[in-house]
Amino acid sequence: MGMGRNVRELIAKRAAREIRAGMIVNLGIGIPSLVPNFIGSDMNVMFHAENGILGMGPTPYKGSEDENLCNAAGYPVTTIKGSSFFDSSLAFGMIRKGKLDITILGSLQVSEKGDLANWIVPGKRVPGMGGAMELSQKAKKVIVVMNHTNRNGESKIVRNCSLPITTPQCVNMIITEMGVMEINDNGIMLTEVMPSYSIEHIIECTEANLKISPHLKVVMSEREDVYD
Repeated sequence: MGMGRNVRELIAKRAAREIRAGMIVNLGIGIPSLVPNFIGSDMNVMFHAENGILGMGPTPYKGSEDENLCNAAGYPVTTIKGSSFFDSSLAFGMIRKGKLDITILGSLQVSEKGDLANWIVPGKRVPGMGGAMELSQKAKKVIVVMNHTNRNGESKIVRNCSLPITTPQCVNMIITEMGVMEINDNGIMLTEVMPSYSIEHIIECTEANLKISPHLKVVMSEREDVYD
């Protein structure tokens, strides 16, 4: 099942809540690229891209794009005060040195142990793994944003990944249209429920053994920033 733009933005907005001032954050393609749109202009955050940018800003308005400014996926971006440019080798040097506070990635599957499978479906051609392996190994926190189920209605949060793994036991948090889940040594725990969903429905749509947080929060509205 696909996601409408408002749902994608809801997920991106929730992911943005994990970011604090002073952080260096790398964003994957798709939903992650929407996250800068939900960072306040007064918050000093440096968004990093593998193609050589530190200091990306919100998505440019249509017609105001700069053809020389894009993220690692080739989509137009803006820059903020203090931004810098460099070659791809230096961008990956920052990643491998552990300088990133957070990476926010999409995924095809995540296991209850935190295994990440996000680079290939067997039998389909792809240009390569890109920076996902380095990002998921070296970032201090790995957040996955994605649909809760695939197009066939099958859970993407699984006991064990059936797709080729990018990096084992690296994911710290999953944010979907249904809820927010945290992963640690004790397994995967549902900590927040998104609007229009119930705990029972989320459990039904999740293959992994899902624990329920004793401090579970429920989002009552897509426009609501306050959690009960």
